[in-house]
Amino acid sequence: MRLRRITARRSSVHGKGLFALQAIAAGERLIEYRGEVTSWRRAAARQRSDVGHTFVFGLSDGRVIDGSRGGNSARFLNHACMPNCEAIEVGDRVFIHAIATIKPGEELFIDYGLEVDGELTEDIRTQYVCRCGASACRQSMLGGSAAAP
Repeated sequence: MRLRRITARRSSVHGKGLFALQAIAAGERLIEYRGEVTSWRRAAARQRSDVGHTFVFGLSDGRVIDGSRGGNSARFLNHACMPNCEAIEVGDRVFIHAIATIKPGEELFIDYGLEVDGELTEDIRTQYVCRCGASACRQSMLGGSAAAP
């Protein structure tokens, strides 16, 4: 019988998060990000009609994995500017791997590196503010030059 290594529970960073139940070594594959593979347009239409969080993971081919449809607990991964995990895309699947040693009880994080089409307004910046609390926090879940205030 294999012991569970991670669990979802309340996070001090945002809503729910994923937490290690036992020590995890750097390089370990932890979980697949599951959900319906669909278009951005369809996922965005759902986002407008659903109240609350969105659980969409962008694929390099322009489609997304919508974790709100057939997803698993990977959808609760929170953003951090200094993450301890990374997402590795293999075809139309995404796997979450540890990039650092993670102690039992620690929250698992990835860097969302979000991109926004169009003008970056103050409202958009506010919507994607980061609350990770890292010493090198860039204050935004947006990636690249969009993260700069």
